Amino acid sequence: MTTVFGIKACDTMKKAFTWLDGHGVAYDFHDFKKLGVTRESLEKWCDACGWEKVINRAGTSFRKLSDADKQDLDREKAITLMMATPSLVKRPVLEHDGGVEIGFKPERYGQLFPR
Repeated sequence: MTTVFGIKACDTMKKAFTWLDGHGVAYDFHDFKKLGVTRESLEKWCDACGWEKVINRAGTSFRKLSDADKQDLDREKAITLMMATPSLVKRPVLEHDGGVEIGFKPERYGQLFPR
């Protein structure tokens, strides 16, 4: 089963949903705004992809962090920040067949879900 984690209103999420729907990929959606994100999930994603890829440093939420929060960022601090502010997680996060994919790239989704 495939699960997509993210925030429904995010433009990148909308692109991923459109791609998945257009290619007939069945998935469950986990909305961070409604359901939050668990430490277990964040640790799993950081183990699979690296915490540097999981945290979205380019987004508005990251820019709004205090300088103290941005300094000396490491895995543990990043996980703590992402738990407190799930919009810091780069979206979408796709769990499939035991794997994890961070972000949306149509060519990568095409490799993961060949027709």
